[in-house]
Amino acid sequence: MTTTIFWAILMLVCAFFELLTGGLYIICLSVGALAAIPVAAMGLSLTWQIVVFVIVSVGSIYTLRPLAKRYLHRKDERDTISNADAILGRIGTVSQDIPAHGYGRVALDGDDWKAQTLDGQPLAKGTRVRIAQRKSLVVTVEPAN
Repeated sequence: MTTTIFWAILMLVCAFFELLTGGLYIICLSVGALAAIPVAAMGLSLTWQIVVFVIVSVGSIYTLRPLAKRYLHRKDERDTISNADAILGRIGTVSQDIPAHGYGRVALDGDDWKAQTLDGQPLAKGTRVRIAQRKSLVVTVEPAN
C-alpha cells in the first residue's frame, strides 16, 4: 500500500469518527491527512509527510476549529434552556389535589410532575396552574389567571 492511499484512508477514517464525536478535533486530523496526500504523491519522504500532517493538523485545531465551531454553534450554549427548565411559565392542570403546604401532582404535556404551591395554599384537582419554579423533579406552581 502506498503512503498516498494510507493518507486517504486515514482522512476518511478520521472524518467518519468525527461524525460520531462531533468535537471538531478529529476532523482537524482529517484535514492534516488531506494535506499529506499531495506530499506523498510528489514522492517526498515519510518524514516530510508526517511533518506536513502534524503542522496542518495542529494549525487546523487553532484556526479552522474555532471558525467551524462558531459557525455550527451560533447560539450561545449558556442561553439554551434544558428540556426540564423549558416548562417554566407553562400552564398545566392539577391532576391530584395539592394540600396546604403539601405535595400533589400537576399534568403538563403528558408528563405528571410532583408539585407544591408557591404560597402553600391548597389547590383542587382540575385547577389550571402556571409552573413558577422547578427543583429536581418537583415543580412549584401558582394558579393561572
